[in-house]
Amino acid sequence: MKISLYVCGRLKERYLQAAEAEYLKRLRPYCKLEVAEFRSDAALLAAVPAQAHVYAFDERGDDLSSVEFSELLAWEEQHGGGAQVIAAIGGADGHSDALRARARKLLCFGRMTIAHRLVRILVLEQIYRGHRILRGEPYHRD
Repeated sequence: MKISLYVCGRLKERYLQAAEAEYLKRLRPYCKLEVAEFRSDAALLAAVPAQAHVYAFDERGDDLSSVEFSELLAWEEQHGGGAQVIAAIGGADGHSDALRARARKLLCFGRMTIAHRLVRILVLEQIYRGHRILRGEPYHRD
């Protein structure tokens, strides 16, 4: 499975860069994951291939459990038809209406506002957790 993380902005903080590198390393056995950084939400949207399945992280999105998120990953692996899976993270102002409309599904991490730089790490951690759940490997606790 190939997953692309499309993000607005760059990680400048070394501790966040280290966290991102750690999760990218942990994910290597489970999927091919690439991170693409964009200057704006419009540039991010313009880069989305026509057939891609976009999951946008947005405060208006559905709040899934980790198990439900793993089921979404499983569905993409089994029924996604090889479409590119994109997890989209907006900048400080979130996503445009156009990107939200393009998304297959909007997801969120609850009702609290979370800095977009941290959401980037949370998404990677949930992708990792989801793959571990799907394979029945120890990591997730209910």
